[in-house]
Amino acid sequence: MGALPESQVKAFVAGLAGGGDGHHGHDHDHDHHHGGPEHTAEVLAVGAQALEAGDIEMAAQAYGHVLEDEPGNVQAVAGLARAYLVGGDVERARAALAMAPPDAAQDEAIRAVEAELKLREAPAPESGEIAALRAKLAADAKDHQARFDLAMALDAGGNRDGAVDELLELVRRDRKWNEEAGRKQLVTLFEAMGPTDPRTIEARRKLSGLLFS
Repeated sequence: MGALPESQVKAFVAGLAGGGDGHHGHDHDHDHHHGGPEHTAEVLAVGAQALEAGDIEMAAQAYGHVLEDEPGNVQAVAGLARAYLVGGDVERARAALAMAPPDAAQDEAIRAVEAELKLREAPAPESGEIAALRAKLAADAKDHQARFDLAMALDAGGNRDGAVDELLELVRRDRKWNEEAGRKQLVTLFEAMGPTDPRTIEARRKLSGLLFS
């Protein structure tokens, strides 16, 4: 992944934070601008709340503001990338992720966004595709490829719970199929949702039950 040139990142973040004019004629807002860790935590919380509420612009501004003060702040990088992802701008999400420091590769938030990006690369299902795959499975429940394709199509279409269910069923039927593709795809979904998501916890429990029964 090529990192963005410094100037581009600055413009990218400044544009987000609404500081596009570049000259701070009045420096009166400088005091609260660099408010240290408490301030950063506060702004990160605003970003998280905005993201939760689906206010992408507000979230991007909050995270961008943190990145102006602390370039490479991992939570802000992950948050900004997620804001773009929610907004459907995969390229920008990727560019935002490139601002993460190299040692952030293992960070939960960063990994979650990377997993989500990977999942987004699956094309959205064509109309009728899901119905066709379901019909295939109705005809032959052992058509593992159809089940895997159905899970991918469901997730790409925004039905993550459905995708998890089909993948669990695939693992239940044949966990070794296609080099454990079902289990691997589940792990990617778990990463994208994050370990504390109730859906992850529930599905992990079911997966353990299948693997160790």
